[in-house]
Amino acid sequence: MSGGVDSSVAALLLKEQGYEVIGVFMNNWHGEGECTAETDYTDVRRVCQKLDIPYYTVDLSRDYYDRVFTHFLEEYKKGRTPNPDVLCNREIKFGPFAEYAKKLDCAFYATGHYCGVEHIGEKTYLLRAKDENKCQTYFLNQVTMQQLEKAIFPLANLLKSEVRAIAEKNGLVTANKKDSTGICFIGERNFKNFLSTYLPMQKGEIKTLDGRTVGEHDGVFFYTLGQRKGFGLGGLKGENNENPWFIVKKDVINNVLYVNQGECRELFSSALITEKFNFITDKIFEPKKVLARLRHRQKVFESTVYPLNDGTVRVEFDAPQRAVTEGQYCVLYDGNICLGGGVIDKAIP
Repeated sequence: MSGGVDSSVAALLLKEQGYEVIGVFMNNWHGEGECTAETDYTDVRRVCQKLDIPYYTVDLSRDYYDRVFTHFLEEYKKGRTPNPDVLCNREIKFGPFAEYAKKLDCAFYATGHYCGVEHIGEKTYLLRAKDENKCQTYFLNQVTMQQLEKAIFPLANLLKSEVRAIAEKNGLVTANKKDSTGICFIGERNFKNFLSTYLPMQKGEIKTLDGRTVGEHDGVFFYTLGQRKGFGLGGLKGENNENPWFIVKKDVINNVLYVNQGECRELFSSALITEKFNFITDKIFEPKKVLARLRHRQKVFESTVYPLNDGTVRVEFDAPQRAVTEGQYCVLYDGNICLGGGVIDKAIP
């Protein structure tokens, strides 16, 4: 239980279904900016008391730092844009947390994720949620079938509005609590200040694609492809400023940020190649038409996946996609089933 409305309602629904429910709060971050752990744990305690269920806290901060946060920093050093929330699910929530649940003699572990599971024979499949806007299969693309076998997702067939209504009806203090944003378990903060405490930053030039210097940035690690705000090019002298500026390329070695006024061909890609690809249940060995998603809440789009011999995949899009970002995940679907995902290693024009 995170202290949010989703896990609160998940616990409520499980108890109503006759399960013996135990609430567990994970404290996964110590250090600069203590996140909102104290406030969140207070809400967990109040919800558990309302539901009359026992509750515990487990400190997995060492695991989080070693297995998620260090990878997060290494990716930024490469100039890529990582997604720690994805690794957090595989390495923490469905790793050490699941092991802790076993120590409590729990037969299953449940979360407030918006997704579902289906058991067919000896196989377990990860399914998209009813609420497509909240569907969190993107963040679960790196889990294994074995990690899902004992998982329960009570919110699979509920809309977010329905979840809040259930919480309100049952008097849960988290009913109107806003959704958390920011880095998983680290929370909301000034991202530049936070990242600069871990990575050395150096100012550098902002250039156009034809080589003109048009400004200065604070460090290439701070920026991502497709970004249109936050780098100080709102109104340049001698330029037609009717169209916004977009980041279209990062040169980490030379510490140069490349921009273009208005969207351009360089911002779009026709295909990508992943580093490795995690097939959750059924591996694909031949080219296959699939649905793809490159970021959370993005509408799925039609593509074709080509498995490669080294465990990576090539994904070719039916229509060009904007800002295909190295370090993020490409997640594939066969209809309602999430096939899995892989880190984007290379975007192909």
